[in-house]
Amino acid sequence: MSIVATARITLKDADRDLPGAFGLGCVQLLEGVAMERSLNRAAKRLGMAYSKAWRIIREAENQLGCQLLVRDGARGSSLTPAGERAVTAYRTLQAEVNELLTRRTGELLDL
Repeated sequence: MSIVATARITLKDADRDLPGAFGLGCVQLLEGVAMERSLNRAAKRLGMAYSKAWRIIREAENQLGCQLLVRDGARGSSLTPAGERAVTAYRTLQAEVNELLTRRTGELLDL
C-alpha cells in the first residue's frame, strides 16, 4: 500500500476579509492565458464560463493587490509581470510543500 499526503496552496490577504483566493484554479487560468493569449479560450479549456474566469481573476487580483492579467482588445490577453511572478511563486511553493509532505509522511509513518 502506498500512502500520499496532499495539500493545496491558497494565498489570501491576511488583513482583509475578501472573497476568493489565489489558488490552483487561478494559476491554471493564467497558464492557459499564457499559452492561448486569451482568457476566453483558457476558460473553455478548463470547461469554465468566461464570466466565472473573470471573477476568479478579479478576486485573485484583489487578494494579491496587483493586476495579473491585461486585456489588449482584439489581440487577446497576456500576463503582467506580477501575474508571471505569481504563477511561478505558486508552482514553486506547491512543489516545495509536496516534497516536504512526501518526505515527512514516510518518516512519520515509517513506511
